[in-house]
Amino acid sequence: MKNKVLENLTIERIASEGKSVTHYDGKVVFVQQVAPGDVVDVRITRGKSSFMEGEAIKFHKYSKDRVEPFCSHFGVCGGCKWQHINYDLQLSYKRQQVLDQFSRIAKVPIPEVLPIIGSSDTKYYRNKLDFTFSNNRWLTREQIDSGEEFERNALGFHIPKRFDKIVDIEHCYLQGGISNDVRNELRTFALENNITFFDMIQQVGLLRNLIIRTSSTGETMVIVQFGEDDQEGIQRVMGFLAKRFPEITSLLYIINLKKNETFHDQDIHTFMGRDYIIERMEDLEFRVGPKSFYQTNSKQAYELYKVAREFAGLTGNEVVFDLYTGTGTIANFVAKKAKQVIGIEYVEAAIEDAKLNASVNGLENTLFYAGDMKDILNDGFIAEHAAPDVIITDPPRAGMHEDVVKMLLKLESPKIVYVSCNPATQARDVALLGEKYQVDKIQPVDMFPQTYHVENVVLLTLK
Repeated sequence: MKNKVLENLTIERIASEGKSVTHYDGKVVFVQQVAPGDVVDVRITRGKSSFMEGEAIKFHKYSKDRVEPFCSHFGVCGGCKWQHINYDLQLSYKRQQVLDQFSRIAKVPIPEVLPIIGSSDTKYYRNKLDFTFSNNRWLTREQIDSGEEFERNALGFHIPKRFDKIVDIEHCYLQGGISNDVRNELRTFALENNITFFDMIQQVGLLRNLIIRTSSTGETMVIVQFGEDDQEGIQRVMGFLAKRFPEITSLLYIINLKKNETFHDQDIHTFMGRDYIIERMEDLEFRVGPKSFYQTNSKQAYELYKVAREFAGLTGNEVVFDLYTGTGTIANFVAKKAKQVIGIEYVEAAIEDAKLNASVNGLENTLFYAGDMKDILNDGFIAEHAAPDVIITDPPRAGMHEDVVKMLLKLESPKIVYVSCNPATQARDVALLGEKYQVDKIQPVDMFPQTYHVENVVLLTLK
């Protein structure tokens, strides 16, 4: 079936991972970048015994729910895959995604899923973006066929499933402030001064990666990763940024000679300003450093944490365990309404940030521990601390380790507030917790407009 064209297929609905569904000859066909109601010809790109995948090559009729994508890079860079669907419908499908996952996987009685909390900003909502320098720019088929000569250096995003190809980004609608100006003017400066862009195959080139972080307080952090220890070139680049953008609050650089762009094991050099920026949430202040994790949608993070705090129902007398606490954002956010909060996190540097943020805000009822959750949360730890009245857990996409779930069942805390970025693994864990817990509330929150991703908060109470 590969490369076969199936004509006049009506797109029926949106499924998981943002793909849309139609049927042909009794088989499910997954198609990207279409909307329910579109009538299209589909070229098959992959076929299995039970399903096929394809791409729309001709539209016979457009869906009433389709809107014009606002970004010139739509469909190429791999981000913002739902730009062509109106936002109300995006929210509807995200809520349905949560309902479908819990109905299919959780295997416990569930209440009605609450209306999703949408984002007030559907553009320029991210506070952190990573851009990659490359001497191997991605060219579209139209550009290649045009016969024109194109600049092959690029600064932008990876093409999906192609680590070595970068889409050169002109304007990104994900981050506001000076983000687009910093990226574009740094690229222009590098091209005009013959500064080398990184070669991902040969592992050579000075300019490697650009990270821009912004905060709700109006501060900006810019981090440049260099692939070579060329001090003269580094000083030229950093000097240009400092002079051209004096409003940068934190200007940092990293010399990364490894074969990947991760830098948590690398030294950070401060070229100008502080080595952190400040976020605020209610009357709390959070210091966000170059290695700190902070939810990438600041406004919606506040909405998410308010839901978690409300579900916890704190009166000031409770002991709270905050599992997978990260930099302690949730722990510190709920601390003023609790007797004590104990945060546990695998990454030691994140725990240091959590302690610092507690100190900055004068919170004296928090404790933070670094280590593997399944190893720390054992009988000895429980014996050393008061039993939790509320457990808040916010694990990574993979969900909680089975040993952690077993310990939660053993602890029998009256309430568990489960925050997740992956409703499927959340539903799987809820099925295991269903042995002793019931689901009382389910609240989806949209953190990432124009994508299929959804955050979800579940309140579980002891039966």
